[in-house]
Amino acid sequence: MVFDPQDNIFMLAGPVKMHPRVLKAMNTPAIGHRSPEFTEINRELRELTQYLFQTKNDVAILSGSGTAGMDAAMANLLDKGEKALTINNGKFGERMGQLARMYGECIELKYPWGSPPDLGEIEEVLSKEDIKVVAFVHNETSTGLTNPLPEIAKLAHKYGALLVVDGITSVGGIDVPVDKLGIDICITGSQKCIAAPAGLALLSVSERALEAMHDKKTYYLDLKKHVEKLREGQTPYTPATHLHLALLEALRMLKEEGLENRIKRTTRIANACRAAIHAMNLELLPDERYASNTVTAIKYPKGIADKDIRGRLKKEYGIVIAGSQAPHKGEFFRIGHMGLVQFRDLLATIACLEVVFAKAGWKFERGAGVAAVEEYM
Repeated sequence: MVFDPQDNIFMLAGPVKMHPRVLKAMNTPAIGHRSPEFTEINRELRELTQYLFQTKNDVAILSGSGTAGMDAAMANLLDKGEKALTINNGKFGERMGQLARMYGECIELKYPWGSPPDLGEIEEVLSKEDIKVVAFVHNETSTGLTNPLPEIAKLAHKYGALLVVDGITSVGGIDVPVDKLGIDICITGSQKCIAAPAGLALLSVSERALEAMHDKKTYYLDLKKHVEKLREGQTPYTPATHLHLALLEALRMLKEEGLENRIKRTTRIANACRAAIHAMNLELLPDERYASNTVTAIKYPKGIADKDIRGRLKKEYGIVIAGSQAPHKGEFFRIGHMGLVQFRDLLATIACLEVVFAKAGWKFERGAGVAAVEEYM
């Protein structure tokens, strides 16, 4: 079988598959970004993004990936001599630390990939250092681990630090109540749990964060400018208008399903995926207590090569899953189950995963993975 990019089962941890309604939204004539029509689009986007983040805060929409959102947060909040505390237990936590060091100083707590942070160590640093910003990744896509957000939020508030959360693969798939948790800047990306095209970063920005920002630290990523213009129904610069149209349709669909219902569906699918993996005698990368509900990371058994699993899945069955990133390339694989993923997608993925693992010589009870998924349907 030749892989067909137009017809496949797409189980990446972002970008994710998009509904035809979202794709159709981009198939429209050009629209003026200063027109009354686009102002109305921005007005609706404001309401729907506040619903998404569970916040009354302003939500800035940047034309750029989630990393642009991370960059904007660090650039606006940090200056020379100001310290950020970051958590590095995966690729994107590492990136947060790199960004913090570009603009200020960074105390980085490092842990093995797939391991949760030590809350005692976080509090020790906060109690001894003058930390302006606690910045970390809520859901570490690279490892399939969800960091303990409520507990870290409490510690940040206890010591008066601003809280910046990369919720790029959690917002819309895992419960992230921004106002309830007191998150000062929460970041997500359009191509993850929202199920829109890649290319937009969304940032919920608190008044406290706005007051703490530095002026003229960055031009395009100046969050104050974006927030001020958004209040007028505008953007400070030319936005990716057709991506905004797609985002609008994707958020309408999320609202139709209901945020709570989407989170519940994602959780059920995640539990089914983990059950299937155990039934196949495979091992999760993170401790299951911290396993993500939007992406599952699974270790390769000794002697099983990535090309024999992911390569065969894609080439022979048209199923796309993710590998692992450097420095752990080839050590594990990842199944994304966020956004619009349904049980039918997971069933097909697990069934074909059983086939390719059996062909690779792995021993397990055939059909056990599929049967485990069925228990959650």
